[in-house]
Amino acid sequence: MEKSRKAPRGTRKRAVPLTKDGIHAMALQLIDADGVEALTMRKLATALDANPMSLYHHVPNKDAVLRGVAESVGSRFRAGEREDIPWQDRLRRLALDFRELSHRHPKLMAYSFARADYVQPEDPFWQGLIDILAAAKLPASEIPRVAASLCAVFTGLLLSELTGALQRWTTLPPAPVGADGEHPPAPAKNVIDAMFNCALDATIVGLESHVARTREEP
Repeated sequence: MEKSRKAPRGTRKRAVPLTKDGIHAMALQLIDADGVEALTMRKLATALDANPMSLYHHVPNKDAVLRGVAESVGSRFRAGEREDIPWQDRLRRLALDFRELSHRHPKLMAYSFARADYVQPEDPFWQGLIDILAAAKLPASEIPRVAASLCAVFTGLLLSELTGALQRWTTLPPAPVGADGEHPPAPAKNVIDAMFNCALDATIVGLESHVARTREEP
């Protein structure tokens, strides 16, 4: 009996379509598995069962792929549109939802947070910040600067967490050293959760103070 032949490369059914969206989706899978540094156009083409040159009909280079993946993931961010709750609760929900998204794609987000062009005016996260600050009755002239500061706080805190820096800092002196002279282990997840919420509390209190001062100014 004749053995069945493997279908020619070009006729095999693709699990992901060779479109810009399909390329971004596959790139995200590879980044989630191995990180941004390991992604190459050749590996991406292999995963898509495509000729590497065919990718260039849709995306010009790896940088464009990474930008597209970051935009695709960012567009999925959805903070609650709860306009019936205090702005402080809305800001907390926005930050926690953003953290949850970061944990779903930690390797991509750690790479993205280090880029100056990551946050764009049309991003749902930025728009959410603008809406919340407006709800806090912050003067319009103050909103862009305060929103930028909040972006720096949240992305910086998340970048420290995703890279492990935050966990390491908790073990630095004056953290207690064990009887054997060993440094304490990195904290458990619930400890890091509590640290994030502590930083979030401090941010909200600081913003409340700033809003109050702007209302007192003539």
